[in-house]
Amino acid sequence: MAAVRLPDGRELPVEPGEKARDVAEKIGKRLARDAVVAKLNGELIDLDAPLDGDGDFEVVTKDSAEGLEVLRHSTAHAMAQAIMELYPGSKLTIGPPIENGFYYDIEVDGKISDEDLPRIEEKMREVVERDLPIVREEVTKAEAEELYRDNPYKWEIVCDLEDGDITLYRQGEFVDLCRGPHVPSTGKLGAFKLQNIAGAYWRGDEKNPMLTRVYGTAWPTEKELKAYLRRLEEAKARDHRKIGKDLKLFTFSPDVGAGIPLFLPKGETLRHLMEEYVREVQTRHGYEHVWTGNLVNEQLYAKSGHLEHYWDAMFPPMVDGETRYRLKPMNCPSHMTLYNTEAHSYRDLPLRYAEFATLYRYEKSGELTGLTRVRALTQDDAHVFCTEDQIQEEFARALEIIREVLDTYGFEDYKVRLSLRDPDSDKFVADDEKWARAEKALRDALDAAGIAYEPVAGEAAFYGPKADFMARDVLGREWQLSTIQVDFIQPARLGCEYVGEDGDAHTPVLLHRAVTGTTERFMAVLIEQYGGVFPLWLSPVQAVVIPVADRHLEYAREVREALSLEGFRVEVDDALMSMQKKIRENARQKVPYLLIVGDSEAGEGTVNVRKRGEKAQEAVGIEEFAGRVRAEEVAERNSYRRR
Repeated sequence: MAAVRLPDGRELPVEPGEKARDVAEKIGKRLARDAVVAKLNGELIDLDAPLDGDGDFEVVTKDSAEGLEVLRHSTAHAMAQAIMELYPGSKLTIGPPIENGFYYDIEVDGKISDEDLPRIEEKMREVVERDLPIVREEVTKAEAEELYRDNPYKWEIVCDLEDGDITLYRQGEFVDLCRGPHVPSTGKLGAFKLQNIAGAYWRGDEKNPMLTRVYGTAWPTEKELKAYLRRLEEAKARDHRKIGKDLKLFTFSPDVGAGIPLFLPKGETLRHLMEEYVREVQTRHGYEHVWTGNLVNEQLYAKSGHLEHYWDAMFPPMVDGETRYRLKPMNCPSHMTLYNTEAHSYRDLPLRYAEFATLYRYEKSGELTGLTRVRALTQDDAHVFCTEDQIQEEFARALEIIREVLDTYGFEDYKVRLSLRDPDSDKFVADDEKWARAEKALRDALDAAGIAYEPVAGEAAFYGPKADFMARDVLGREWQLSTIQVDFIQPARLGCEYVGEDGDAHTPVLLHRAVTGTTERFMAVLIEQYGGVFPLWLSPVQAVVIPVADRHLEYAREVREALSLEGFRVEVDDALMSMQKKIRENARQKVPYLLIVGDSEAGEGTVNVRKRGEKAQEAVGIEEFAGRVRAEEVAERNSYRRR
């Protein structure tokens, strides 16, 4: 008799033909009740799968990450079945689980919109109530081709599969081409809600037909579903596009073009404050700031490798005679060109160039999203030319900058993803020796800094591995913000050299480093992180002076002038409305301080202070108020260095 090994090391005997669900029952009734699938030797299997032979066995419940993914995949099938029953003649394509939910791309026979989602949900509940067994079937390629002869999408998928490796899953009358695994029956599905409908090209190619993509979310329990929907409502309230409009930070216009943000005065002030802060931090750490323009001769990108590996993200060239210019999509070739304008020795290294450059990337129009995905973006980019022996020290320096900036902004929950190349992919420069050195150098630098990291293959830049800092915001969403990359390839391609201590020419290593990534995207993240309630030091307007009546306007302007001379960002609200309405309106604008001035304040040289989020009011002299605000501003900016 065979036996399986459980996670706790115990062994359970398995009789011939015994199924995964039977072994789960032996372990425990409650565990079997919560099971959705099982694992045999690390592979997910259906609960109805027979256990033939020995192996490591584990029951996977709906509360685990893998179990939840299976639950969502099975819910996608239930949704597809509901749509096929409501819209006969529709053609299915693919329906995978995704973070927090699932989707299915369908060529719908008819038209559906968001208004139809409740009807589809109701049909899904009927499918759940039927408690249909979900059964796996193995078919030949010929059988699958015959089954999908009228569905060009599934037929195309089948054509790419190998005979002997094709499975279907059937639940009642509904059948779908799928690898699985799935929950045992539709009655095992949890709580779900359909969210919205979007368009999607078949296989992401705009030359292919446009399909209807239906998104949904699924969770083990109704309680978890409701908690997630509450988080979505909070995220909706924090949406940077809405807040950006309400606070008059930025806008977009079809007259200028899609993906090109236009910043209003308050938005430009916010940009300036963000860039000024990073500039101050990296200057303190020995970085020098440069400027390299917006256009680059295409031949430079041919030398660096970007034209071959990055051409689809570049705008088409502008031709001047025999020269073709590109809007600059990245800074590194330009910085290497700057490096090459002078001769360097080992004594000059490390050499640290930083630039706040506006870059241009030809993103697809369907992927543009507010400030998080734009075509004109400003990057807090930096490149460090160093020797191989200096990599760890320079990595530690870049890491200190990133930690200070992220912590000051309130992102203290972050992890590192070590993005490596996929050696089987042709999207990376082919040089095994240099890749091995670069990956080892980056791993050694992370280990030396005591940083835990998760290696992920296939996510490296085309020229080298990178450490990407993944931060969570107040809503628990993960963002890729900062990055440090090690490049052994581009400097050699562009002829970068230095004279070593031995008198010979050597190629420097190039570290690519971004602290907040792009100003636009990071601004979007900050808007949503703070909900528009920016800390005092980052607020575009720090105080608004509100006169009680028009006769107090002159004094209000004197207060603004006095505080502006102290370096504060202050406005006077001289709109034709009542004082109370001005207070309400400026509170909606989330201004940190409202300074009310009337007869008493004008006579005594004071301001009546109302601090954002507090009910208390007090009359304070202008100089005293300035001192308080200065101390608060400094405390916010220096909070990291005090830890």
